[in-house]
Amino acid sequence: MDGSIAIARDFYKLESMKSKEAIAALSALASESRLAVYRLLVKRGPEGYTPSELARRLDIPAPTLSFHLKGLVQAGLVVSRREARNLFYSPNFERMNALVGFLTENCCSLADKACGTTCEPQSAPAEARKRA
Repeated sequence: MDGSIAIARDFYKLESMKSKEAIAALSALASESRLAVYRLLVKRGPEGYTPSELARRLDIPAPTLSFHLKGLVQAGLVVSRREARNLFYSPNFERMNALVGFLTENCCSLADKACGTTCEPQSAPAEARKRA
């Protein structure tokens, strides 16, 4: 597949998020516990964690964790899958990238001068990532 087709395909995904969806996703992350759950899941990647693993790693009681996972799933930021008797939660990377794209899609569009790389997402410094 050539690069222009891939860019066009990904651009469509970014455009698909609506304001209400972005608000729901941002609202779901506007809690210290939910943000901690989400960031841990992002670190783990597609493999995900079971609720018991999450509860142990984050020291969150199971009922509280269940409440937070439900909110993240409803916002589309987290997906669940069943493997045998276990339920695994993992981040929905497509949704996460759509949210970041929605927030930055018009970056510098009203600026008098080109922003250059200023609008590109920046990764956190290595020290900050270790603490999260």
